Amino acid sequence: MQVSVETTQGLQRRMTVQIPAERVDKEVESRLRSLAGRVRLDGFRPGKVPFKIVRQRFGTQVRSEVLEEVLQQTYSEAITQQKLRPATPPMIEPTQFEPGKDVEYVATFEVFPEIELKGIQGMALKKPNAEISDADIDEVIENLRKQQAEYKVVERPAADGDKVVVDFVGKIDGEDFPGNAGEDVTVLIGSGQMPPEFEEALKGLSAGETKDIEYTFPANFPDKNVAEKTAVFKTTVKSVEEPQLPELNDGFAEKVGIKEGGLEELRKVVRENLERQRDQVVHNLLKNQVMEKLLEANDIELPQGIVDSEIDHLRKQAQARAGRMDGDEEPELPASSFEDEARRRVALGLLVNEIIRQHDIRLDQNRVREKLQEIASSFGDPQQIIRFYTQNRELMQEVEMSVLEDQVVDWVVERAKVELQETSFQALMRGEATEAQESQE
Repeated sequence: MQVSVETTQGLQRRMTVQIPAERVDKEVESRLRSLAGRVRLDGFRPGKVPFKIVRQRFGTQVRSEVLEEVLQQTYSEAITQQKLRPATPPMIEPTQFEPGKDVEYVATFEVFPEIELKGIQGMALKKPNAEISDADIDEVIENLRKQQAEYKVVERPAADGDKVVVDFVGKIDGEDFPGNAGEDVTVLIGSGQMPPEFEEALKGLSAGETKDIEYTFPANFPDKNVAEKTAVFKTTVKSVEEPQLPELNDGFAEKVGIKEGGLEELRKVVRENLERQRDQVVHNLLKNQVMEKLLEANDIELPQGIVDSEIDHLRKQAQARAGRMDGDEEPELPASSFEDEARRRVALGLLVNEIIRQHDIRLDQNRVREKLQEIASSFGDPQQIIRFYTQNRELMQEVEMSVLEDQVVDWVVERAKVELQETSFQALMRGEATEAQESQE
């Protein structure tokens, strides 16, 4: 087998493969003779069909099958021989397939770029360091108490945290509009379930009082007929109820799911949950820094075929989010809208894979199991979700790739210069640690 390779442009390669005729012809002959011993044709006893007739009837079909197999085999052999790493499937063009002559074809494909990893040793990273305080735990438990609150009717003006039952009728320029009225609507002041202006206006009102509340609909309001228009809602308060928080005791702990250990165990469980949240946020912040710094340090050429595939993937995701299907008459979203993000994703994928390849990072199956447990824990039947994932190879590949990325991040962080930045848990969760990092860079 003779192989020659030429670079056409960038990462594209044109590989010409020549296969001796004997390799194909011998295999065709062997299969036809095997077929002659089994074939049944009218006028002949089984296994007694003359070979000449077998060749006439089945020669073209058998040769086509052999050629297809030989092309697959020789393509793999050729790229191994030439030490190539194809990044895209080949486009194969036959140039000589005539019987009795050497077979020749041209395979055109893109290869992965040669990457000399830079910027890993001594990479400068900032890691937030946030301790979980008793106040953080107290806040979570207080929120749990509010969730378990019972409400009691009171004869006083409404205040923050109260539950207010109202009737309202809204008008725009004196006219009704769709969804303008409501009866016995419950509003929890301060919860954000209603527009802030509406909730704020209810403060200070007692049962039986009526107030006109103005509200301007935002520009992005789904009903374009009322968007950016101001409505006046004539609102009547029917009742005001204040929350009665449960006592903070072992009984409360049991009510929120702590079967044994009471309040002490509840505080322990809350702390563990907050630590998990903190660690995940810190990991994500480190991961974002690692990925951005890898991109900054490594300007690599990208296989256009992979970029195009990623653009198509992002476009389909966007269409699915918008509720559009492939058959919709609306024009397809332009590729240019997704190109920057696609190129970023492809570049990061290549860099991560190169770190895995060069440093022989193996998938940690224990972390895969932990990741599955984490995903499944938010569903009612975790074991069913785990079975669903383990029986779906595509979903499992996503989980495994996510774990491998985490392992790569950990590997890079071990070799980086990590500066600890003290912060509070609340500031970390509000994203203020990220803002502080960005302002210093």
